[in-house]
Amino acid sequence: MDIFQEIYRDIDESSIIQEEKRYLMNTYGRLPVVLLRGNGLYVEDVKGRRYLDFISGIGVNNIGHCNPELVEHVRKQLETLIHVSNLYYTIPQVKLAKKLAHLSGLDKAFFSNSGAEANEGAIKLARRYGKKMGIGEGEIITMEGGFHGRTLATIAATPKVEYQKGFEPLPGGFKYVPFNDIDKLMESISSKTTGIMLEPIQGEGGIHVADREYLKGVRDICDDRGILLIFDEVQCGIGRTGKMFAYQHYNLKPDILTLAKALGGGIPIGATLAKEEVAKAFSPGSHGSTFGGNPLACVSAYITLSIVEDLLTHVEEIGTYFMKRLMELKDNYPFIRDVRGVGLMIGMELSFQGRDVVKRILEKGFLINCTAERVLRFLPPLIIEREHIDALVDALEEVFSEIEK
Repeated sequence: MDIFQEIYRDIDESSIIQEEKRYLMNTYGRLPVVLLRGNGLYVEDVKGRRYLDFISGIGVNNIGHCNPELVEHVRKQLETLIHVSNLYYTIPQVKLAKKLAHLSGLDKAFFSNSGAEANEGAIKLARRYGKKMGIGEGEIITMEGGFHGRTLATIAATPKVEYQKGFEPLPGGFKYVPFNDIDKLMESISSKTTGIMLEPIQGEGGIHVADREYLKGVRDICDDRGILLIFDEVQCGIGRTGKMFAYQHYNLKPDILTLAKALGGGIPIGATLAKEEVAKAFSPGSHGSTFGGNPLACVSAYITLSIVEDLLTHVEEIGTYFMKRLMELKDNYPFIRDVRGVGLMIGMELSFQGRDVVKRILEKGFLINCTAERVLRFLPPLIIEREHIDALVDALEEVFSEIEK
């Protein structure tokens, strides 16, 4: 029997769900849907039900599911070279680094496999640079409401007890301050401080957008004190906001930038970018990754970036329309406390927990997500059109009208 066919033989929703409980560690609160295939804006489950995807694998499938151009080029690379050690040069890795440098205005890249790894790299780079330059004692200040990953270092950088509980002792050297509060940030800086790390738009924290004056103030503080500014754009980068990177809305630049999620169009890849002076802190043997920057992932990322470049204007326009339609709902339902975001990264905050809304919308054929307990999070593929937004808003209207009754 064909091995691929063996994997998909005798598919049954209930048996897959039961086998997941038997063989996988219990780390995810899954919805009772077994997804089989995806195409563009839609995914389909094993029962043939189609869903319009408004979460994109949590901000991964920015160019849609199984984008034909991406699939074509990835197939070519699969037939050419999948993986070799970083002991050797590979063309896609170099070309991707060059493209990212051009797009970001930063100078050097290190490739890994995920957002958490990209942030680990940023933390290591900042501390190594600080030690070499005599800047602080390695302390990194991060923001309340932020999220930086699930490794030990990145949950230590994430000020949320639920993520940290039971995993102590955690790595030290992190300090937390409120987001969008420049005074508290200034008070927290000490002789130990090496860097400030934040998301220009907090994703997991509930779609909170950095104020323009605040982010400018953070950049000024880092310049005045000689400390590093690190932007985590794992979720808000790669065209999500209508710019290739969210910080480009603010007319400033970080010293270190982290990327992942949408970067590979669905193929795992993370990137840590840095200015030349900072990047020099790494040397052979100081950091590494077996799979980081392999040819397959780098080709996928290069193609994804090229496609996203052509979607940025569309994202700005369609994001404005999406926000307008959601604000119309807010005007009609008092339990909608806020609608906020940029481009196609939007959150709708409710006065109650949103899990039930997510389930009821799923039954109507839409995938959305709830984060920070009360915030419905919308991260659709960047190829979304008005008719798809209208369909979701109509479905939300039906659910909200039932709740109000």
